[in-house]
Amino acid sequence: MSLLLGLDVGSSSVIAGLLRGTRVVAVAPRVFFPTKHTGPRAEVDPAALLAALRTSIKRLGPRVKQVDAIALAAMGPAWVAMDRNGRALTPIVTHQDRRSVAEAHELEGRLGLDRHLNLAGSRPFPGGISSTTWAWFLRNQPARLRRADLVGHLPTFLHRQLTGARVIDPSQASFTGLYHTLKLDGWSGELCANAGVNPALLPDVVDGDVIGGNITVEAARSFGLRAGTPMLAGIMDGSAGVLLVGAKVGQLFNVVGSTDVLALCTDRPKPHPQLLTRALGVQGKWVQVSTLAAVASALYWAREQFFPEIAIKDFPALFHRLSREGAKAAGTVRFAPYLAGERMSIDQRQGTFSGLTLATTRTQMLAAIVEALSHASAERLPLLAATGTPMLNTVAISGGSDRIDKLMHRDWPGRWRYRALTDATMRGLGTLTPRERA
Repeated sequence: MSLLLGLDVGSSSVIAGLLRGTRVVAVAPRVFFPTKHTGPRAEVDPAALLAALRTSIKRLGPRVKQVDAIALAAMGPAWVAMDRNGRALTPIVTHQDRRSVAEAHELEGRLGLDRHLNLAGSRPFPGGISSTTWAWFLRNQPARLRRADLVGHLPTFLHRQLTGARVIDPSQASFTGLYHTLKLDGWSGELCANAGVNPALLPDVVDGDVIGGNITVEAARSFGLRAGTPMLAGIMDGSAGVLLVGAKVGQLFNVVGSTDVLALCTDRPKPHPQLLTRALGVQGKWVQVSTLAAVASALYWAREQFFPEIAIKDFPALFHRLSREGAKAAGTVRFAPYLAGERMSIDQRQGTFSGLTLATTRTQMLAAIVEALSHASAERLPLLAATGTPMLNTVAISGGSDRIDKLMHRDWPGRWRYRALTDATMRGLGTLTPRERA
């Protein structure tokens, strides 16, 4: 069985591992990189991310030079423009960025909600669909983009750095808002024209298991790899988890972390204005997605603000106790769970408390956060049911040791079976069999 180097580049860290099939034979400690939050902006320094990637790979030692191929899973969207040498001209603008509300309204206004939805698969949610970010830069920093030779998402940038290739897979292409998501047949001239985008700047779209390029001599020297090693185009991190559990039509996959992503695998996508629809990246399938932008990040924000004396490792016991107590623990306090905005809306809401009195306690405020998150999680099920794909009753879960998934599923109606997965993204990469471009 071949040896694969898996690279999992998430919203805040990089994990590198060695795989034989779906078995992880070695994994390097997680290497973090910072995200700069300034008002509605969420940006990652490309140099800092590359440094984290380099460190993570080198921590695996000399065995990385023996791998047969490299597979990549990455957050998305994470938009970036590059010059002709592959150097970043902009920060990496992540899915948490909300600067482009005005541009999103204009994109949808010119084309119409239904037309955009049926071409791209999703509405132009600010930051969540990166055509809005591109439109913002065209309006506000046009000089920077005049030097652009290539514009894409994080995997495009990593390939340009490591292999010199200009590629993106369908799962990432779907979140540009410029791709024929429902037909999987390439970039849409109509969507590009609507956004004022030059299609010549876009990468080639190839399936995630296709070899995008081979490690260059320069990249091999910089990252401790073997020159010529094939590197797959890569897939969205959530797609890797769906593949790990078989990518069956109707399968639900729930990633519960800083954000909460609930994905339904389908072979007949039906766009919905409150959902994201994107390609799986392989197999000619799709996932329909509902995302809560701040879940673990909201809970641990509350710890920092209200319970700094409680150690991080001890904090889950408190929020799980409050979840068991239910609404009575919050008293009259209510919380709107939008500390990181709203991924599934163009207009952005903010996190707010209501029902506060002079008698309100910090525990009631935390309980209100727990209640709001639990309710919001359950409210997504009717949206996914409306797509027409029957949902299997077994839910695959990927999350941390704090088991936030338990409170997030507390209010789900009906009978469900939950299957917790470990290293889902990394192991999911092991399902990919490298193949050459057609």
